Amino acid sequence: MADSCIQNQLTEPGQEGPVTVSISRKVKPGRESEYESWISGVIEAASDYPGHQGSNVLRPSASTGNRYVLIYRFDNYQNCQNWESSALRQEWLDKLEPLIEGDAEVQRGTGLEFWFDLPELPVNKHPSPHKMALVLIAVVYLLIMMINLLLGPYLSDLDLWLKSAIIVTLQVLLMTYLVMPRVTRLLKGWLFK
Repeated sequence: MADSCIQNQLTEPGQEGPVTVSISRKVKPGRESEYESWISGVIEAASDYPGHQGSNVLRPSASTGNRYVLIYRFDNYQNCQNWESSALRQEWLDKLEPLIEGDAEVQRGTGLEFWFDLPELPVNKHPSPHKMALVLIAVVYLLIMMINLLLGPYLSDLDLWLKSAIIVTLQVLLMTYLVMPRVTRLLKGWLFK
C-alpha cells in the first residue's frame, strides 16, 4: 500500500505546479515598522526572479498566532529554489536577525493545494484529491460561464487564441484572489473532513 501511495505522488521536475511558501515570524516589540520595511524590500527583490507569482503578508492576529506571515509563490520548485538559494535573498536574511525573536516557521505546498489553504489549518492538512477536483470543476465551470456571459459580446470579434487567453487569465485571477479563499472557507467542514 505504501508503494502505491508513493507512486501516486511521484512527479517529474517541472511538472509539480506552483510552489507556495509560508514563513511566519515573531517580531520583537517596537521593531514592527522596521520589519514591514524589510518585508517590502524582500518582496520587491523576489519579484524580479523568474517564476515569481506574487506575495501576500498577513499582519499579526489571533489567527496567525500573533506572528507576521509572508506568503510567496513561484511557478515551480526549481524557480523557488533559485530564489531561496540566491545571494540576494541571503543578504536580506542577514538584515533580519535584530528584528525577530525565535525561529521562523516555514510551510510549503505544491500543486492545486494552494487554492485550498486556510491560515488557521496546518499546511499538511489538505482535502482529498477527489474533493479538490469536484470543487475546482464546479468553480471553473461557473466562472467560465459567468465570464462568457458578461464579456462574450465584447470578446466576440477577437481571435480565438486572444479570447481564450483573456478568459483564462480572468478565471485564474478570480479563483486565486477572490473565489477560492471564500469557497474554501465556506466548504471547510466538508473539504477537510
